[in-house]
Amino acid sequence: MESVIPKSANRLISLDVMRGLIMILLAGESCLVYENLHAMHLGGAADGFINQFFHDPWHGLHFWDCVQPAFMLMAGAAMYISYNSKRAKGITWQQNFKHIALRSVKLFLLGTGLHCVYAGKLVFELWNVLTQLSFTTIIAYLIINRSFWFQLSFSIGLLVITDALYRNILMPGFDQPYTEFHNFGAYMDTLLMGKINTDGWVAINIIPTAAHTIWGVLAGKLLISKEPANKKILYLVIAGVVGLALGFGLDIANITPIIKRISTSSFALASGGWVLLLLAFLYWLIDIKQVNKYAWICIVVGVNSIFIYLFFETAGAQWFNNAIGIFVKGFLGYTGLQANLIAVFSALVTLFAEWYLCYFLSKHKVFIKI
Repeated sequence: MESVIPKSANRLISLDVMRGLIMILLAGESCLVYENLHAMHLGGAADGFINQFFHDPWHGLHFWDCVQPAFMLMAGAAMYISYNSKRAKGITWQQNFKHIALRSVKLFLLGTGLHCVYAGKLVFELWNVLTQLSFTTIIAYLIINRSFWFQLSFSIGLLVITDALYRNILMPGFDQPYTEFHNFGAYMDTLLMGKINTDGWVAINIIPTAAHTIWGVLAGKLLISKEPANKKILYLVIAGVVGLALGFGLDIANITPIIKRISTSSFALASGGWVLLLLAFLYWLIDIKQVNKYAWICIVVGVNSIFIYLFFETAGAQWFNNAIGIFVKGFLGYTGLQANLIAVFSALVTLFAEWYLCYFLSKHKVFIKI
C-alpha cells in the first residue's frame, strides 16, 4: 500500500500515523460510534471505557480531552518540518509567512463557517478547533526561528498569562475563575461574540492551547534533528512526564484545576504530557522498530486531514450518516437484532465508508491541502 503514501525526505511515518489516528477518532465521533455505544449501557468497566470517548463535564481529564491538544501539537510539528524543507530550498521566513498567513485565514473562515453549518444560520462564533488553530499557527510561526529555551519559556508564559487573567480580572457575574459560565473566558466571549457557549467552551483558549502548537514545533525540530533516536525518545518521554507531573500536581495541590473547556494551565500541561508520550511511543514503534506494515490505514486519512474533517462535520453529519443508515438499519432490521446494536453497526459502516473515501483519494494521489 506504499503507493497511497506521499513521499518526502523529511517525512516521519509516526507523525502521519498519529495525525491519521486522530482524524479516525474524530470521524468516529461524527459518525456517532461512541454515542451509540454509550446508549447500549453495557455496564461496569465497559461503560467506563466508552465514557473516555466523551469530554469530561468540567473538572477532570478524559482520553477524549487529549484529542484536540494532539491535533494542535501535530499541526505544529508538521509546520516546522515543512518550513525546514522549504528553508533548505532557499525559501525565506518572510516568503513562507505569506503561505502561513493565508492558510490561517482559510482555517479561520472554515472554522467560523462550520459554526454557521452547525447553527443552520449565519452566526459569528470562535470556538471551533479550526478557528483556534488559525491563531495558534500564527503565534507558533512568529517564534519558529527562536531558540529552544525562548520557545519553551514563551509557551510557559502563555500559561502563566492565562492563569493571571482568570484569577485577577473579575467582572460582575464573571468573578469565579474556574466556575462554568462565570469565568473570565466566558466574559470575553460576551465582548467578542455577545454570547457564551452553552457547553462552557471559551474563545480565549487560543492563548493556552498555542503552547501545544509551540511544543509541536519543538517536537518536530527534535524528530528531524541529527540526535540519536534513543535521545529523541528520551527527551520526548522526559517532556511528557514533566508535563504530567506539573499538570496533575497543580490540580492535586488545588492550585489550578484541570479543566479542558477553558484550557487551564494544568490541563494544557497534563494533556500535552500525554500527547508527547504517545508521540514518543509511536516514533519508537513505527520509525525505529519499523512496525509499520499497516501504517497506511491511518496515513491515508492523515494526508487529507483538514478535508476529511470538513467532510464529516458537514456532508457527513448532515447527509452521509443518515443515507448509509437507511440501508444498513433497513436490512439489519429484518434480523431481529436490538435497535441499539444495529445503530452501532451502522455507525461503524459509516466510519469505514469515510475512511474508504480517504483511501480512494490517496490511492489516486488526490491530496487536498488547505
